[in-house]
Amino acid sequence: MAAVPPSPTLYIRNLDEKVHKQELRKALYYLFSNHGRVLDVVAQKTMKMRGQAHIVFEDIPSATAAMRSLQGFPLFEKPMTIHYARSTSSATKIAQGLAPSVDLPQPNRPPQHQLGAIPQLPTSQKRPWEEGSEPDSKRARIEETTSAQAEPEIEEEAPNPPSPLLFISNLPLGVSEEMLSMLFQQYAGFKEVRLVSGKPGIGFVEYETDVQAETAKSVLNGFKLTPTHPMKVEFAKAV
Repeated sequence: MAAVPPSPTLYIRNLDEKVHKQELRKALYYLFSNHGRVLDVVAQKTMKMRGQAHIVFEDIPSATAAMRSLQGFPLFEKPMTIHYARSTSSATKIAQGLAPSVDLPQPNRPPQHQLGAIPQLPTSQKRPWEEGSEPDSKRARIEETTSAQAEPEIEEEAPNPPSPLLFISNLPLGVSEEMLSMLFQQYAGFKEVRLVSGKPGIGFVEYETDVQAETAKSVLNGFKLTPTHPMKVEFAKAV
């Protein structure tokens, strides 16, 4: 069989078929976009394409770097198999001027409401009291209930100050330091990962500077190592 020539599009196999499509695309974007500009993430749930995806980079060097770095990475506990794609994607053809530009969806950044923001209703669909015109009777009931059930304000604990050391928690059983290293070493300044012996689900990641640690924290906080385990990443408390 002839070898597939290098391509800006990568073909990914052995993905977890049970993960929701949008969750899978978001996870793939976060992983692969660290190696270059991602033009498209294609993950379909048809019978033929289950467990597979295509990642479209802007150029071949970025795709090659991602393939070498993430080959075998256990995304959702299944090691990915990565190859160059045989065909040229529509996004690549458009970028190279080989096809007319169309209004393609932009999956390289998942829709904002899928990243945690609450979608807002259009003005025409808002309830009257959401536009500042609540009925008097409803406003009166709200004010009465609020005054009767007023609660003392809860003082939120201040976040830990920036540090080169990150504290990670909500890790799934069976996660290894090697797996976490593959994830965190994509960011400059990475030094090591240490899981806490006797206390499953938590660990520490160390970087050379707090700025480098902040970069990894901002991207990987909430990253799902399994469909049910969004990892929590925060600065470690000063000892």
